[in-house]
Amino acid sequence: MSKLSDKLLRGEKVITAEMCPPKGTDFSAFIKNANAVRDLVTAYNVTDNQRSVMRTTPLAASFVLLREGLEPIYQITCRDRNRLAIQSDLLGASALGVENVLALTGDHVVSGDYNPAKSVFDLDSVQLLYTMSVLENGLDLSGKSLKGTPKFFSGAAVTPAASNVEIHIWRMQEKIRMGAKFFQTQVLFDRNILTRFMSETKHLKTKIIAGVVLVKSAKMAKFMNDNVPGLVIPDWVIKELSSTEHEMEAGIRIAAHLAKEFLDIADGVHIMAVHEEHRLPEIFKQIY
Repeated sequence: MSKLSDKLLRGEKVITAEMCPPKGTDFSAFIKNANAVRDLVTAYNVTDNQRSVMRTTPLAASFVLLREGLEPIYQITCRDRNRLAIQSDLLGASALGVENVLALTGDHVVSGDYNPAKSVFDLDSVQLLYTMSVLENGLDLSGKSLKGTPKFFSGAAVTPAASNVEIHIWRMQEKIRMGAKFFQTQVLFDRNILTRFMSETKHLKTKIIAGVVLVKSAKMAKFMNDNVPGLVIPDWVIKELSSTEHEMEAGIRIAAHLAKEFLDIADGVHIMAVHEEHRLPEIFKQIY
């Protein structure tokens, strides 16, 4: 059993941190940043070509964390792989010792730096979760038997701040039916939205980890509002960042404040430092 699943199933609060694999083969900074908070983080969410920007495979990055004695959450998206490749990667992850898997549909390639690339989307996130459950039952999607079966702690994403949140809750039910054991939310800035969402999903009896992002400047906030689908950074955040010469410090303070609030409401928090992973110790210092 993974440390993440053990803690969540025992009702303990968890903190996860997002780690972006390097654009290249040098993992030195990746390893240093992960080790800097190893005593504070339950597991590290390893991104999969996030926002369609090419980086080293999260499968290799997850193995690097395991080699360091750290626990990964392996992100796998449907954007770049058909069902053959998805099954191969999942089996490979299990063979390497990866248990936690976050199933995502994935950002469309138009959001990244590889516009000529073709999206695959042979499966979506619900079908990906189903694929994982089939593999866990000793079969592949064609019905053929496996030699050795994987065991996953399967997770998925959800957007509590969506205007059509009822549809997202319905999708949560489908994902749970297909095997999802926990959910990581998209970025949140409002404790009232999270509180209401936790109440509306209480009957699902699942674990929810609330997403917190480090917004390092007002310029970044405006860029994210304009370019990241489904993300809205509120005016109060932009105003607070704009009112100081030390925007990074203000962003760290905001992230830590939200994380402390959300820990009282959800089953844990997920910290996204967005290529500023070396700042994680500063955030954690203000959380604890």
